[in-house]
Amino acid sequence: MPFLAGYLLMFIKFIHMNSSDPFKFSTRVIVFPLSFVLLIWMVYWFELRFGFRFNEMGIFPRTLSGLRGIFFSPFIHGSLEHLYHNSMPLFILSAALFYFYREMAWNVLGLGLFFSGTLTWLIGSPAFHIGASGLIYVLMSFMLFKGLISKNHHLTALSLLVVFLYGSMLWYVFPVKANMSWEGHLSGLLVGFVFAFAFKTSIAKPVRYDWENDHYDDLQDPFLQQFDDEGNFIETPKEELHTTDSSLEVHYSFKNKAP
Repeated sequence: MPFLAGYLLMFIKFIHMNSSDPFKFSTRVIVFPLSFVLLIWMVYWFELRFGFRFNEMGIFPRTLSGLRGIFFSPFIHGSLEHLYHNSMPLFILSAALFYFYREMAWNVLGLGLFFSGTLTWLIGSPAFHIGASGLIYVLMSFMLFKGLISKNHHLTALSLLVVFLYGSMLWYVFPVKANMSWEGHLSGLLVGFVFAFAFKTSIAKPVRYDWENDHYDDLQDPFLQQFDDEGNFIETPKEELHTTDSSLEVHYSFKNKAP
């Protein structure tokens, strides 16, 4: 999966080098996602180093104390394998979010964490739900559906790339594996889908050329006027190329250089 995820970073680099759309690379594209990933690793290291277990800080559905897990559960993981499998998708998808949707990135992250956690609290089974997978599903779902409805070819390509890399994740919104919070996955998927339609501002618009506009008239296009109906180039007569203007005066100043 790490080498597959590298395709997404290569895609970001390619768009940055070749695109005229308003996608701008900045340090936040790397720094914020990397900081988040390092933070969840530090939490896990703290548990191992000092013998703490924060699992009870996760979401426990339909209990008052379980509400705190809405904010704490993304930072808590039950095992090193759990943490490893969440780290790469979280970094890659959040980096893509900050690059392609920078104006709404914090809203998607903050509100996505809150609403996916709240929905998990409402529909989840009576157990502690921990891990950043709910937020990962928010990001995956948001970029998948937002790119499809944006009518921007770069964002549509991003959607297809997300499907290629993480399309298999859709299988885990169903109870197909024991001790896995499929309710958290489903909550993230639904929240991301709603966000794709709810966030309508600050979307990079596709470049529109003159001939794509409704009022475009090809008969008034100076470039197309150089061709006939069969697409042949119309040569300009020589007499038109060498016209003189009697009103035009040219003044020369000659300065003789000293020997």
